[in-house]
Amino acid sequence: MSGHAHAPRRLAASVEKHGVDWIYRSPPSTAAGGAGGMNGAGGIERIEAFFHGAGYAMHRHDTYAIGRTLAGVQSFRYRGSLRHSLPGGTIVLHPDEPHDGQAGTGEGFRYRMIYVDPALFQEALGGKPLPFVKGGLSDDPRLFAATRNLLRGMDRAMDPLEQDDGLYELAMALHAAAGAAPTRRPVDYAAARRAREYLLASRERAVTLDDVAAAAGRDRWSLSHDFRALFGTSPHRYLTMRRLDLVRQLALAGLPLADAAAASGFSDQSHMTRHFRRAWGVAPGQWLAMLGTLPRRTGEA
Repeated sequence: MSGHAHAPRRLAASVEKHGVDWIYRSPPSTAAGGAGGMNGAGGIERIEAFFHGAGYAMHRHDTYAIGRTLAGVQSFRYRGSLRHSLPGGTIVLHPDEPHDGQAGTGEGFRYRMIYVDPALFQEALGGKPLPFVKGGLSDDPRLFAATRNLLRGMDRAMDPLEQDDGLYELAMALHAAAGAAPTRRPVDYAAARRAREYLLASRERAVTLDDVAAAAGRDRWSLSHDFRALFGTSPHRYLTMRRLDLVRQLALAGLPLADAAAASGFSDQSHMTRHFRRAWGVAPGQWLAMLGTLPRRTGEA
């Protein structure tokens, strides 16, 4: 691939206007589980890129390559046919399948992609055969949503538990999109409750799904299934909401938002604010103002 590897995000728009190709690699997560850490990232790699003209020649990966076109038309040869990816769908390229890539129009194309070690999917699926989505493209909404969750926040490293949750959801969505029949697993409710107690005691620090699974006495993918079955949400989302509950409690008590974020287990205030907006649709400073309760210092514009 040609162009400016690791192109700064703030320059992306200007270089695209001049037809300059670039690739941006998202910072790797500190997750250490799974198949041993492709690029030190727990078996995954995330990129965003822009290409015009012929982007890259025929090649193959030893991973799944799953992503979405953000702008333009991404054309590629795959399994004997020319495919065209537009915004709104999902690209699914299977391990060891040759493909190329080029712009379908003169404006070029921009896309995000996640590369996943197939062993991670097989573990999450309980040893079932790897799912196969024909044609390299899918309009399955479950697969689109799962891919979107893993491909947002590209300018930061994913929280380890967030990454593990996202991989489980992607594995389930890929399994469904491939047309595989749903399977029923037994649910260990006691393990799920032990996991919840561990999460509640771990709000102030980073945890991985391996940590939670060890505390619950289950393997991590079975626990992820158990937790969703009992509590209706993933371990990461549950922990995030409990952290946000603590942020609100501390902010209402007058603690500055930056300090409330740090005391609640977020990496920084901006990290907390992203999740706060996602949960309630407003920034924490705006939420406080609407309540008529402003802390001594918000740290927000």
